[in-house]
Amino acid sequence: MARKQNPTDAELELLKVLWEHGPCTVSQVHTSLKDSPPRGYTTILKLLQIMAEKGFVKRDEKHRAHVYRAAVSNVQIHRKYIRDLLARVFDNSTGKLVAQALAARPVSAKELAKIRHMLDEMEASQND
Repeated sequence: MARKQNPTDAELELLKVLWEHGPCTVSQVHTSLKDSPPRGYTTILKLLQIMAEKGFVKRDEKHRAHVYRAAVSNVQIHRKYIRDLLARVFDNSTGKLVAQALAARPVSAKELAKIRHMLDEMEASQND
């Protein structure tokens, strides 16, 4: 990413469309946002242009209608948000973050089992 910052909420919404659908024209992105608060075509175009400047998307200008694709993965963005949150709110303590995440809302037994499994895998990989 050209600038070291997180995408805005509106930019993140467009990235989610590109992650789900793959490369899209502005029109395709605009159509995919039907459940969102209404935004005009030109607003979507301007957001994608800004995102290209920031390095979040790449623009293919070979065709009449430019095609945009995500230049960052959802994993990269998730990790960046988590690193920022850890530093700003939780004093870089993963334990504090996890404790608050688990306390923030009810967690199903199935989800807890998945978390335990992930922790077991992480612990096993660190012992190798």
